[in-house]
Amino acid sequence: MALNCGIVGLPNVGKSTIFSALTASPAEAANYPFCTINPNVGIVGLPDKRLDVLTQKFSPKRRVPATVEFVDIAGLVKGASRGEGLGNQFLSRIREVSVLAHTVRCFDDPDIIHVAGKVDPVDDVETINMELAFADLDTVEKRREKAERSSRVMGKEEQKKAATVLSAIGKIKPLLENGERASAASLSEEESQAVGDLHLITMKPVLYVCNTDDGGVKHGNPHIDAVRNIAAREGAETVVISGKFESELAFLESDEEKKEFLAELGLEESGLSLLARAAYRLMGLITFFTAGEDECRAWTIRKGDLAPRAAGAIHTDFERGFIKAEVYSFDDLVAYGTEAKIREAGKYRIEGRDYAVRDGDVVFFKFNV
Repeated sequence: MALNCGIVGLPNVGKSTIFSALTASPAEAANYPFCTINPNVGIVGLPDKRLDVLTQKFSPKRRVPATVEFVDIAGLVKGASRGEGLGNQFLSRIREVSVLAHTVRCFDDPDIIHVAGKVDPVDDVETINMELAFADLDTVEKRREKAERSSRVMGKEEQKKAATVLSAIGKIKPLLENGERASAASLSEEESQAVGDLHLITMKPVLYVCNTDDGGVKHGNPHIDAVRNIAAREGAETVVISGKFESELAFLESDEEKKEFLAELGLEESGLSLLARAAYRLMGLITFFTAGEDECRAWTIRKGDLAPRAAGAIHTDFERGFIKAEVYSFDDLVAYGTEAKIREAGKYRIEGRDYAVRDGDVVFFKFNV
């Protein structure tokens, strides 16, 4: 499964506008449903003030941020799980992503058509969640039938596996039938592994994106409050964005212009920065850094990856011939100012193969092949 974030929601909620602002490249967008039939894919640099500080300290020839891949998936409608509005095609795209950025319209504008004829975030969220649940229900039913056949005709080992699958499905199915998320099921580790290959959409982490107007960003509104209440019940995160504002911001040329534009709304950073970091975190990713005169770079690994695997993010030879990792934390660099003073303070560490690299580590790998 790819490590990427899929932007989903009803038609005309601002998905393509947000995607275009994220990637600073226009995606197809129009005032009618199903404009985005083929998904747009964009790689977005992850805003990270730590990399900015490293760049200031080392003055490298090159600065390379970590990245997040976003996929703009066409709008779903009621009945998508039954094939309405090219639903099957779009749902298959959603299965391929790691995290869902569920974009919800939280603004009123009579000039922009709403697929249901009215702006109602609660109903919009329920429509999408029901369609995703019903799509998963179809997947679960097919696996249940297969598991039941296996339990009757296969050997003892296969029967045991089938029993675990059926146990998991027994917990998941009632939730899906009620339009709830499969992630709410209390599964054992064994049960989770048994149904992991189903890639259930409602098992994926969700980030709710409230697309609003400038007033909504500044002061909030009842539409945003309604989405936040839903997210709170689900244990999900919420990001508030003005798609129109962000798209204008993205195409400003200088950093100074962008700062002034943000200041007009009383913001220190864009909503898209918050969105990119939240998606990155929900994918279970962390950042470590390499720093020097040639390059300061942020590298992406999974949380919990050991030092050799982290070295492999740079080059496979680094992982294959891993000897050790010389490590200090970004926070120690801020506290002590230089690598030399970090060494003097005893904060410069030598770590071996069993070290789990931490978010914010600055690392120099030693290897031999």
